[in-house]
Amino acid sequence: MAATKPEASAPIPGQMSPHIWFYSFVLIIQYGMQPLISKRLTSREVIVTSSVLTCEIAKVVFAVILMAKEGSLMKLVKEWTLMGSLAASGFPATIYALQNILLQISYRNLDSLTLSMLNQTKIIFTALFTFIILRQRQSIQQIGALFLLIMAAVLLSIGEGSSKAPSSADPEQILFYGIIPVLVASVLSGLASALCQWASQVKKHSAYLMTVEMSFVGSLCLLASTSKSPDGEAIRRNGFFHGWTPLTLIPIVTNALGGILVGLITSLAGGVTKGFVVVSALLVTAMLQFLFEGKPPTTYSLLALPLVISSVSIYQKYPYRLKNKGA
Repeated sequence: MAATKPEASAPIPGQMSPHIWFYSFVLIIQYGMQPLISKRLTSREVIVTSSVLTCEIAKVVFAVILMAKEGSLMKLVKEWTLMGSLAASGFPATIYALQNILLQISYRNLDSLTLSMLNQTKIIFTALFTFIILRQRQSIQQIGALFLLIMAAVLLSIGEGSSKAPSSADPEQILFYGIIPVLVASVLSGLASALCQWASQVKKHSAYLMTVEMSFVGSLCLLASTSKSPDGEAIRRNGFFHGWTPLTLIPIVTNALGGILVGLITSLAGGVTKGFVVVSALLVTAMLQFLFEGKPPTTYSLLALPLVISSVSIYQKYPYRLKNKGA
């Protein structure tokens, strides 16, 4: 009996085509450069909500242009339904919005180092939900590679950690309004990533269309929050483009392009691969800080480098293989 072959819509974890490697490489560079670009080109007076909303608009524009270029725009418009959109994008977008709220709560009650380290658990939850929803298995070696990646992410977090103390020394406050929210946010991040992968690989929902839909839902949530948020008050008082210069658009555009790439990689290679890209990008940030700001990489960054390289190599080399029952 011949071995059972995996469906084409569910790529084997760890096996990537050349164009996925290219997308991943570009996203690593973009993620790595983004903190430096934003720091240098965005004035402190710029209202965060205004830049985030503009980024979402830019993602929609880029996605529509790319759909038009590949000739799928009119077909997708004709086939689009509200229920299909809500099933594919509405639920993940709502989950991401809730995740961001939980992270904001944690930011106020945890030091940045603790929060950053706990947030790395989303890689494991992504792999877990990918298995539950898509039945996409990982080999023993790949599971080991994921733990190596988390170790690298923790080291990088320590290297970039702040000495700022948490806002409250009350253990219960830290637990219920710091640790628990960030862990729940990590679970939600893994769930949303797996749902996006399911929509694109199983339901064949266009990655570009999903970007448009999720940007729209996210923007609505953000606009709703401005009714009572400090950013909303600042916009009403000073105007939407307060503090903007022509250079402000550069980090917004690069961030929007990164969002498009995230959608493509999640669609073609899965959320776990996206996790590898994000952690690898932290190394790029450390290198660029050394080149442009003279800030040498920390010992933790140097220790994380071989872990990242090893985890990527192992994850690619030892994909899960279905057993040949007829052997």
